[in-house]
Amino acid sequence: MSEEARTVVLKFGGSSVADADRMREVALIIKGYIGKGCKVAVIVSAMGNTTDELLTLAGDVTDEPHGREIDQLLATGEQQSIALLAMALKHEGIPAQSFIASQAGFYAKGFPTEGRIYRVDAKTVTEALENGLVAVVAGFQAMTDDGDVITLGRGGSDLSAVALAAAIGGECHILKDVQGVMSADPRQVKFPVKLDYISYQECMELSALGAKMLQARSVEVAARYEVPLYVASSFTKEEGTWIVKNIPVSEGLIIKAVVHDLKTAKVVLMGVPDVPGVAGRLFSSLAERGVGAEMIIQNNMRGGLNDIGFMIRKENLDSAIDVCRAFSHDVEAQGVSFNTEIARVSIVGAGIANHPDIPSRMFTTLAKEGINIDMISSTALAVTCVVASTRADDAVRALHEHFIEEEAV
Repeated sequence: MSEEARTVVLKFGGSSVADADRMREVALIIKGYIGKGCKVAVIVSAMGNTTDELLTLAGDVTDEPHGREIDQLLATGEQQSIALLAMALKHEGIPAQSFIASQAGFYAKGFPTEGRIYRVDAKTVTEALENGLVAVVAGFQAMTDDGDVITLGRGGSDLSAVALAAAIGGECHILKDVQGVMSADPRQVKFPVKLDYISYQECMELSALGAKMLQARSVEVAARYEVPLYVASSFTKEEGTWIVKNIPVSEGLIIKAVVHDLKTAKVVLMGVPDVPGVAGRLFSSLAERGVGAEMIIQNNMRGGLNDIGFMIRKENLDSAIDVCRAFSHDVEAQGVSFNTEIARVSIVGAGIANHPDIPSRMFTTLAKEGINIDMISSTALAVTCVVASTRADDAVRALHEHFIEEEAV
């Protein structure tokens, strides 16, 4: 795999196009790809902190912003970016045309601000590429069957890029302000390691568990359609990370990365009657409100009652509490509790399932640091512990030292 590929979809994040100077730099990067014989489509995020600024502005206008109007508002950020980048490309003598998502054939369904792409009709983009144009497409947005704009959730421009690459049969290069997929947040550990390769499955696990590198849904789409995915910096020329189906054979590090997530909350429904169908009704009610639950644990209690605990995203806490309180009243449970002062800390690697000592080493490492574990879950690719949010940095540092820095010596 190389930049000599016939068709490449490039994605530039907000920091990469933060101002006019960065727009011109990005135009030169694109020019470099064209010089190597590539047909190039580009997905662009809103400039800098534009999305956050628009959300703040909406909050200044009303305490209860309407989902549809939030989508209408946020979509304007990417529309500024695509027009400006198309101008910067033309200034460099590169024929280019900007497309909002509806013009590029992106269609999605679902809740406002959490749209799910169900079709990409890339005819206009393909025609532009065949005519020698660079197609500059707004990320993070799509069109509903009713003709409304819908946004694709945080990191949705990654999803736009991968979906477009799948639709036109190209590679996808995500160019950000970091040099690739790292073994941990470089701000938290002494010796972070850049991964040259990582599997789709490992990367999906990392993203789902809180890594900010890529939106988890984008990696899922890349895996499903086997889109070669490359993550690198738009600020340097250092080699990045390839995310692929099969990584080169190596008996290297078992644990590839340590990741944490501070944007989670724990909810417990206490004293739930132990009868068939109760859990199904609870989680169906949560799903109807767009609340996803993770790390679900049911504790058996005496007297035919159970406690049901689970993790959710903090932004969904109010909705989850509303659902759980109403459900508690309906089934005559004992009440609802929640905790927002927690964090998930996870170790990720495809070799975990083949090394039964790894969970005990994780727990022992945390114990040596005096870090108490509230909840534990595991998969074939990861072990996750819920700890106090005030100890998350300590946990990441200790686990990275034990599993990665010491193993790499």
